[in-house]
Amino acid sequence: MSSVRERPIILALTGSIGMGKSETARMFRALGVPVYDADASVHGLYDVGGKAVGPIGEAFPGVVRHGAVDRALLSKEIAGDKTAWRRLEAIIHPLVGEVQRDFIVTEMARKTPLVVMDVPLLFETNGHTRADYVAVVSAPEHVQRRRVLERPGMTEEKLQEILARQLHDSHKRAKADFVIPTDQGLDVARDHVAAIVQRLLTDPPAKQAERLA
Repeated sequence: MSSVRERPIILALTGSIGMGKSETARMFRALGVPVYDADASVHGLYDVGGKAVGPIGEAFPGVVRHGAVDRALLSKEIAGDKTAWRRLEAIIHPLVGEVQRDFIVTEMARKTPLVVMDVPLLFETNGHTRADYVAVVSAPEHVQRRRVLERPGMTEEKLQEILARQLHDSHKRAKADFVIPTDQGLDVARDHVAAIVQRLLTDPPAKQAERLA
């Protein structure tokens, strides 16, 4: 059997800010499904010894403190500057891709049948092309806004800046294989997660080889 056939089914999990993606990822973990966390990967790349520290320090002088990228300083440096965002993405995305591939290789060696790739900017970075299925967490806009604006330090201006970088929720839902509602209580979301896992483990995608990049 080829290595492509032996790899896990890849379910990409995504959703806009405030939609409940982190909580949903924990639901998959609770069912024993390994979850790759893109945000955690970026934190590791920014931390002391991380591969992104040097390149980011060169591209944005002054944002590295005590051997790590100071995320607050970096945010100020790139705020409202699309060119700066593109420079940062050019550094981060390839490094994140390496971590993702390492995760898949590890789970392949373990003969894991299904993995979840928790990636916030999935469609925006074409990450969905490397997945077999996509699940989107979603809630009404008023629920999303309330959740986000309740976060410490969050403002309307910051929220609008974040949303401007994200594909609208309606477009994500249209592109998804599964939509997980997060405004109807945790039990409803858990039921959706369990149903997705059950389906993928009993009726796996037929064209994995075409989606592996």
